[in-house]
Amino acid sequence: MFTLTAKVRGAKESPVTLRKSGFIPAVYYGKKDKSTPIAINTLSFKKVWKGAGQSSIITLETDHGGIDSLLYEVQVDAITGEPIHADFYAVDKNTEIYANVPFEFVGVSPAVKDLGGVLVKVLHEIEVKSLPKDLPHNITVDISSLSALDSHIALGDIKLPNGVTVSEKTTEIIVLVSTPREEVIDEPIVPVDLTAIEVEKKGKKEEEGIVEGVEEATPIKSDKKSDK
Repeated sequence: MFTLTAKVRGAKESPVTLRKSGFIPAVYYGKKDKSTPIAINTLSFKKVWKGAGQSSIITLETDHGGIDSLLYEVQVDAITGEPIHADFYAVDKNTEIYANVPFEFVGVSPAVKDLGGVLVKVLHEIEVKSLPKDLPHNITVDISSLSALDSHIALGDIKLPNGVTVSEKTTEIIVLVSTPREEVIDEPIVPVDLTAIEVEKKGKKEEEGIVEGVEEATPIKSDKKSDK
């Protein structure tokens, strides 16, 4: 379970001032909770964000009590990459929720290690439905069963945590091992021997009775009549 202390902030409080004082401006809302602006210690937020991600329940400790929520969105600075604002979605512990949960790939595939296959991760996360208390941080996929080329693991091959369901088809492929492609080696380009071509041209001209550099004589017609 992840917990963050959140203090309700006034609408007129400057986000810039909050950040300079070591807090990140945030907001939480839900079906039964109106949008409420809050402020959270930046260092604490970054630590929880790294551990919980967007697929684990985070309890916001406020003056109004604990609020179970999911980290819905985080805005980061385009230059520094530091978080500058966060949205939390408040959930009802008795109502099932939908969330995207990442796959965690463990083990070593014999087809990759021994046969030179290429591991292809088709899916990196999956949308699940569960009660907030049953929502997993990730779903483990053991790839050690991939022992042959072109073998795969489908959604129906893994065991989901108790209380968790998915809407995707059980035939949906999560990960596979593809056959490595043979490397195509380009044949070297043989340079053209221009000298040989020139010699061949000369030979053809000589066969036709034409010597290069000498023009063929044009017969001259005589106007003188021959004596009878």
